[in-house]
Amino acid sequence: MKNYLKAGTITQPFGIKGDTKVYPHTDDPAIFKKIKKVFMEKNGSYEEYEVESARMALPLVILKFKGIDTPEEIRAFRQRDIYILREDASPLEEGEYYFADIIGMDVTDDTGVYRGRITDILQTGANDVYEITAEDGNSFLLPVIKDCILNVDVAENKMLIHILEGLLD
Repeated sequence: MKNYLKAGTITQPFGIKGDTKVYPHTDDPAIFKKIKKVFMEKNGSYEEYEVESARMALPLVILKFKGIDTPEEIRAFRQRDIYILREDASPLEEGEYYFADIIGMDVTDDTGVYRGRITDILQTGANDVYEITAEDGNSFLLPVIKDCILNVDVAENKMLIHILEGLLD
């Protein structure tokens, strides 16, 4: 399991004091008001940044990092992803998973055929949809519904699915 979970993406500066707009990648954007530190990946490692303040401007979050005090300084962070520690994330209900645990998961169907890996998660409103990419590069979309998702084993990085009739046509 990954220790860092993507929580948002910096979009652009906000105001004149170094604040920035963040597009949240979480069902609970209020988590930013609770956490004191975030991380950004650079050259394969994670750099820590202290959160000075956070406020909601739904659908965005406005963040201020300690030591970043001008729009020019924060502009250098545009389009960078923000990560939080798994231990700081909101707790999950049974049957819920962090995206970081699902992306890259091996997928096998209920007939024993290996279908590929989950390469993306689309949020459609009604239900999420997994993009599953086979070893030959072809992909298909699978709705995240009980009829299709039979078992998820995060520890083994495996998912068992059922492909509804007509889904691959």
